[in-house]
Amino acid sequence: MATTADLRPGPDGFFGIRFESIGGLGAHLAGQMLGEAGVLRQGLNGSHFSSYGSEKKGTPVKSFVRFCAPDRAIRTNSPVETPQVVAVFHEALAKSTNLTAGLDPDGTLLVNTTSSPDEVRERFGVASGTVAVLDALGIAVEEKTRVNTAMLGAVVRFCPFIEPDVVRDQIRDTFSRRHPEVVDANIRTFDRGYEEVQFTTVHAEGAAPSAPVRAAPSFGYLQAPIGGAILEAANSVAKDMSTSRQGFIPALELDKCVHCGLCDIVCPDLCLVWEEEPTDDGFAVRLRGIDYRYCKGCRKCVDDCPTGALTEIREEDGWADAHTVPLYPALETAGAR
Repeated sequence: MATTADLRPGPDGFFGIRFESIGGLGAHLAGQMLGEAGVLRQGLNGSHFSSYGSEKKGTPVKSFVRFCAPDRAIRTNSPVETPQVVAVFHEALAKSTNLTAGLDPDGTLLVNTTSSPDEVRERFGVASGTVAVLDALGIAVEEKTRVNTAMLGAVVRFCPFIEPDVVRDQIRDTFSRRHPEVVDANIRTFDRGYEEVQFTTVHAEGAAPSAPVRAAPSFGYLQAPIGGAILEAANSVAKDMSTSRQGFIPALELDKCVHCGLCDIVCPDLCLVWEEEPTDDGFAVRLRGIDYRYCKGCRKCVDDCPTGALTEIREEDGWADAHTVPLYPALETAGAR
């Protein structure tokens, strides 16, 4: 049975857990259920809150959970900067974020991925501590749930002071309020996350935590443009939307396409590539492919395709790069020079 003796706090006196995700994967709810399980059902002191912008879905989300013994008060609501556990719901975030910032040298990095622990350790440059991997997306697809309860199961595996049964009860209580039909599936997803997580541990003598990273405002009163002028207009030419995808992308089978243009009407990011083609009557506009750099994986095109030429597939590493048709070929030529 888990006890507070298993709760080994970090230098700040708390056991910190940080969820790194994008909106839509359920990291906020996972943190909320974990926090409520520890505080309301096990009598720990704890806190939970999340950080995200006004447009949450598809954009970076951080969820923070702190725990400590019942005889210690929590008097901070600042982000968890020196966590014992970092759970990465969306590994593409590594392109733009230092996901391991502040991680304890004996802490745990958990990543939703199909890669091995050793591959993740090398990719993220983790010299010491535990690296854990879980195909949370695969579990969620099979159980018809979301990745959050699978990741929650794996996180609990590395929080020895939290009883798994307590979290199961919290999941039942949370989902039964509004969606009782998905309770059993989410319990199965949680159990699979707890059991199927794979990990390796390396203890490096003298290893120090990486420095915490604090987001600083782009402008302050000293360097803000006069009158709030926008000196550099925004553009989407160089914007990579791959970090917004939730694990699925549209795949195009050109032999089934009738070039009706319905996909282009519903695409919010104009990532479909069209080209004029000479015909006996003049010319016709034909669909040539998708530039996946601008595709956020909403799959609205899949829903509206009348012929089944566009289908939903799970994104595998490197697939989008291999099948991208450039929307701006001139940029490709300029980059080659």
